[in-house]
Amino acid sequence: MKCLVTGGAGFIGSNLALELEKQGHEVTVIDNLLTGNKNNLNGFNGKFVEMDVSDNNFNINGSFDAIFHEAAITDPRYPNDKETYNKNVRGFKNMIKLAQKNNAKLIYASTASLYGNGKVPMHEDQKKELLSAYGSSKLEMDNMAEKLFDKMHMVGLRYFNVFGPMEKYKERAASMIYHLGKQMKTGKNPRIFKFGEQKRDHIYVKDAVDATIKALSAKQSCVVNVGTGIATTFNNLINILNKVLKTNLEQEYFDMPYDPKTYQNNTQADTKKAKQFLGFKSRWGLKDGIRDYFDFLDNRGWDNE
Repeated sequence: MKCLVTGGAGFIGSNLALELEKQGHEVTVIDNLLTGNKNNLNGFNGKFVEMDVSDNNFNINGSFDAIFHEAAITDPRYPNDKETYNKNVRGFKNMIKLAQKNNAKLIYASTASLYGNGKVPMHEDQKKELLSAYGSSKLEMDNMAEKLFDKMHMVGLRYFNVFGPMEKYKERAASMIYHLGKQMKTGKNPRIFKFGEQKRDHIYVKDAVDATIKALSAKQSCVVNVGTGIATTFNNLINILNKVLKTNLEQEYFDMPYDPKTYQNNTQADTKKAKQFLGFKSRWGLKDGIRDYFDFLDNRGWDNE
């Protein structure tokens, strides 16, 4: 199968591109290398195209059977809201046109951030609470997709808190697991917001990639959550990190630096639709995922990830 992965030098995109190639597919990667990095594609043998998919004159040669659209401005605290919204929506419109031109399946990244501080576990159909331009852009993409569900195979994936190899270049937007693990690895006490009772549905990137590939065979076009269905407090995460790292470091609390109106306190996925339509259920427990991830970092080098 001929696959196109946009944002393929980024975090989820690079993991996806490498796995698709491992499974025997012919893979082309597009990335503008603003937040992605070619180091994430070490061992990749497919075609790489440096390009911004949100360009007004976007065009790429070749035919594709499947398009995985992971490219976006993903940092919810990116300083230019208008740019975030316009580039994300325009890039998605370009991918829809490309998919229609090729009669290709389109799988795209949505986000759990558009649930805001709504009720948990978070269900796909619940009222949305938009805390950022990033969330607004993804909801607009979901709305656009739903209008085309009866015309093409399209699946939106509302990723929850993904962590794992190749996230280093996300810098401040990388997972808490990466940042806290790096602190603790050097003997520093992990620093978290007061008083550590915020919760996250942490999903290992290998599970996120599995769900993304399973979306090719979805029973119908849809938008589904990609999470574990389990929420873990920051305090409990520190306990797990201590066990994996064999340390005994105590957390240090500091005041929340963000406006409470724009900060998501708890995330937890309702996973019923992902099971129903994709046949997806997470396989990696949090401790096992962290251990696998940190083994990768130990082998590759924490500063060279």
